[in-house]
Order: sequence, then C-alpha cells, then structure tokens
Amino acid sequence: MQLQNMLRQKIGWLESKGKSPGIAISSRVRLARNLNRIPFPQKASRREQEESFEKIKGACEEIAYFKGAPILNLQEFDRVDRQFLLERHLISYEHSRGDGVRGLVIGDRELLSLMINEEDHLRLQGIQSGLELQQAWDILKQIDEQMDKKLDYAFSPEIGYLTACPTNTGTGMRASVLMHLPALVMNEEINKVLQALNKIGMVARGLYGEGTKVMGDLFQISNQVTLGPNEEGIIDNLERVVKQVIDYEIKGRKTLFKESKEKVMDVVYRAYGVLVNARQISFAETMEFLSKVRLGIYFDLGLDTKLDILNELTILTQPAHLQESVGKELVPSKRDFIRAEMIREKLKSGK
Repeated sequence: MQLQNMLRQKIGWLESKGKSPGIAISSRVRLARNLNRIPFPQKASRREQEESFEKIKGACEEIAYFKGAPILNLQEFDRVDRQFLLERHLISYEHSRGDGVRGLVIGDRELLSLMINEEDHLRLQGIQSGLELQQAWDILKQIDEQMDKKLDYAFSPEIGYLTACPTNTGTGMRASVLMHLPALVMNEEINKVLQALNKIGMVARGLYGEGTKVMGDLFQISNQVTLGPNEEGIIDNLERVVKQVIDYEIKGRKTLFKESKEKVMDVVYRAYGVLVNARQISFAETMEFLSKVRLGIYFDLGLDTKLDILNELTILTQPAHLQESVGKELVPSKRDFIRAEMIREKLKSGK
C-alpha cells in the first residue's frame, strides 16, 4: 500500500526548477555515517544489525525533518518492490540486493531519504531540482548535526568519519549532479569530457550511480575524493566543474543547431512522433527518444510537452514502476505495451 501511494505522489526533485534545469536535472548530496562500537553492516551479526536499525529509527522519529516519515523494513519487500525504490533513486543497487536487516526512511516529496544498514549504518541523502548542490547540502547538514546529537558516530579527529569503504572516509560525502548531455554525445566530444573529469578527481556514472550504464544521454557527475577537502570545498569544486560542463553542452547545442538544424529537427520530431504514437516500446527506446524530445524543448521547436512531464516519464516508465502500477509482475513484452500507453496518455494530457 505504501508503494501504491508513492505512485500517486509527485517527486519533488523532478520539477524543472533551480539553475539550468534543462541540462542539470537534479543535484544530490549523500553522507555516509556509522555508529561507534557496532561492526559495519556487512560484518555485523543479525542482532547487531537490529541494534543499529532501532537506534537510527529512534533518532529519525525525534528529528523534525523526518517527523511522520515512513520507515520501511526492506525485509518485508520483494524483489520488484526493492527495484521500485531503486528506480526512484531512494536506495542504491547494493541496498536493493543486500541481505540482513535493512531499512529506508523517506522524507517529504522524496527530497530527503536515509538508507539504514547499506554498506554503512546510515546513508543520508538530499536531492534538489536543477543545479542546487548548496541548497541540498544546507538541508542535509542540519539533519546530520541533529542526528549526531542523537547517535554516537564513529569519528576520528585525525581522519574524519569512519566508513566501510576507505574511499568514503573523511567527510563521507558523495555529491553528484544528474546531467543531460546529448550534444556532447552527438558531437562525439563526451569521451574527452569524461577523461578530463577523471583527471581532476571527478567521475561520471550512469542513471542509478556506480556500476550502472548511461541511458538517455544522462550522466551523474560526482566527486571521487572524500578525504582531505572539507564539505564546502567538495560542493564548490563540483559546482564549478558542472558549470563548465554546462557551458560545453550549450556550445555543443549551438553548434549542432547551426551546422545541422534540419537533421536535429528531424531527429527530434521523429522521436516525439514515436512517443505519441507507439503501441509498444522498451525502456531503452523510451530513454533515447525522451532525450531527443528534451533537446527539442531546449530549441523551442513547438513540442506540446514540458520538462516536468519528461522527467516524470523517466521514472514512471521503468520496469518495476509499471509492475507496481498494475499490482503484478509482467513479462517484458507486456511492460512494453503498458509503457507505450502511459507515454501516450501523459504526453497528450499534458499532466
């Protein structure tokens, strides 16, 4: 029932607000924290996992940002349910597949969430629409400070926050921006950008983060270094880099439209035509065509839709979402029919 209710609720970070929403779809900040004197989740006994779960749950119930928030026990959810939460960017791939006592706390409009007993005891997450890393961090910082008063964090004065993976030690912060970069892909400049990012301690990942593939020309650009710079330094550095990537993408779009206007228009209108008329479509195709329609909105080609709807379709047309919407598991071909019908209805209704 909780997941059915979520299907009917609007996700806050899908609204095309904030800075550069046509390219920077969303900004996310995630903090890894562990409890002192309790083994990391993967090394903890079931009793110890239950202990950390109850302590974190109790702290959340006393914090204003999570007052009345659903606290889910993932042991009670099946594979499709967990995939649904992954598709909404509320849990990681590892959390969706893990064993043991695991949980999830979901804040208002899904702008805030907290994973319990993933790789670390808790992973706090804040997401905002557009390029709004500082706004996401400001809210998350307040929650982290309040949690710190309720829980005994594992912390070293010399190193910082102690985490299960050494690459997260220090600030425990992973900040990222989900970016739509079709021009860099079409102009075959994306590999140069990705290589440049790697040289300065940044990384680009797929739609669901680490270990996932890129779809629909969507890239998650995030920091790799957590030890050394402070949180503000990480946020400032990533925002500066993202702004440079946005500039490259804008230049690429201008070049595309100047040198290949008719080709771009044809690609966009064909993509829109497929989406509003198809009777069967895969998720990979959906993401490909949504990417082209996004580009058409940017170039103001008179398409009868808006970014909010395209953002929403990116989430709602995923496999687990379609299965949750009908309350049963579906074979891929049946999902393709339901997906096509949903896309037609959304694009034609305009809401």
